[in-house]
Amino acid sequence: MSLKELKALQAQVVKAISTYEDRRKRDALAELEEKAREMGFSLAELTGTPAGRKRAAATPKYANPDNASDTWSGRGRKPRWFEAALKAGATADSMAI
Repeated sequence: MSLKELKALQAQVVKAISTYEDRRKRDALAELEEKAREMGFSLAELTGTPAGRKRAAATPKYANPDNASDTWSGRGRKPRWFEAALKAGATADSMAI
């Protein structure tokens, strides 16, 4: 085998080991959560860690003037329809919901 082939094989082995360990951790966590549930607890209660906070979806602030089902919360990258409307002369206030 050439050096290039050996390095490619080595990268594949490292990746396989990593995914194997991740899979084992997920399986162990699922098993522990199931056991805690059987006993009437959550795993977070038993370990003393706070449960993960779920965020609600951001409420839309702007709507596409051509298609009201296209909305944008004002967070993140501006959608193409928003940029196009601005270039066409519309204002952000005119598209506000």
